[in-house]
Amino acid sequence: MVLDLKYNLSREQKEISEKVKSNYLNGIDTLIDAVCGSGKTELVYAVIATALSKGNTVAFAVPRRDVVIELTPRIKATFPSNKVISVYGGHTSNLKGEIVVLTTHQLYRYPHIFDLIILDEIDAFPFKDNDLLMAMLHNASRGRIVMMSATPSDEIIQAFSRQNADILHLNTRFHRHPLPVPKVLIRYGFSKYPSLIRIMHKFRKENKPVFIFCPTIDLAEKVYELINKIIPGGNVVHSKKIDRAEVIEDFKNGKYQYLVTTAVLERGVTIKDLQVIIFEADHEIYDEHALIQISGRVGRKYDAPEGEVIFLADKETSAIRRTIQTIESKNKSLQNMLQTN
Repeated sequence: MVLDLKYNLSREQKEISEKVKSNYLNGIDTLIDAVCGSGKTELVYAVIATALSKGNTVAFAVPRRDVVIELTPRIKATFPSNKVISVYGGHTSNLKGEIVVLTTHQLYRYPHIFDLIILDEIDAFPFKDNDLLMAMLHNASRGRIVMMSATPSDEIIQAFSRQNADILHLNTRFHRHPLPVPKVLIRYGFSKYPSLIRIMHKFRKENKPVFIFCPTIDLAEKVYELINKIIPGGNVVHSKKIDRAEVIEDFKNGKYQYLVTTAVLERGVTIKDLQVIIFEADHEIYDEHALIQISGRVGRKYDAPEGEVIFLADKETSAIRRTIQTIESKNKSLQNMLQTN
């Protein structure tokens, strides 16, 4: 077993990484509450390496297949001497590996198999509030479980508090720069479109890649159709887009300057210099957790730790206000930590 990390962890990351490993060895489950862009995946590499060194079976589960596809090559590169496979709907021909990266739906294939299950994005659809998927998780486990989220619900935190489990908090990104605080632009009805075009012209001049989030597939298609007539060079992705994995990969390689997207790109994607616009950010689909996750797409790279998050909305909702308050609170914790250190 070879663990190939091509970078150093921050002091805070190292402390949590060692604690997670210690919990595993002492038979304690762990909940990691870490801000977007803190490097959650890196926090569990040490415990994965420890499990593998003992000949134990390891699963890395996430709710969405797009994240499985994004995550698998990263884990393969980190554990080059181990067999890492991915399992998701339509990709189930090979089920045996030392590390199985899979969607939570596929856990039913592994009854009482895994000595260590890492479950990321526990607050994401379709895992969130899904009793069946939770039962499948526990049925697949014969050892310890590590859960991770940037936005764990109060119910999850309370449930862990009642168990023989440890809750670890990480309020700093690995590069120690603050989280981007969203800017709210109140624009009524159709007036949001001219504002969107002006913002996109600005980002194009700055040569910055952009995600434009929309709450529904129909609106995403409508927004893309309008923008593409004025500012070509983008594409649209959503759950019904058959070639979305290819489009996303082309975006990463610079073929497109922007993507209009639904929640399929809400998590698990890291793009250097990415800027984010949420169109109709006051839509009921955007609760505080979703808005925080989307905002967390910005400023994730060490050499590009800043960027803009813009909420275009008819009104400022309580979810928008709570999102800004939560992000500002996390940034204050970071500032206090830096001053103390």
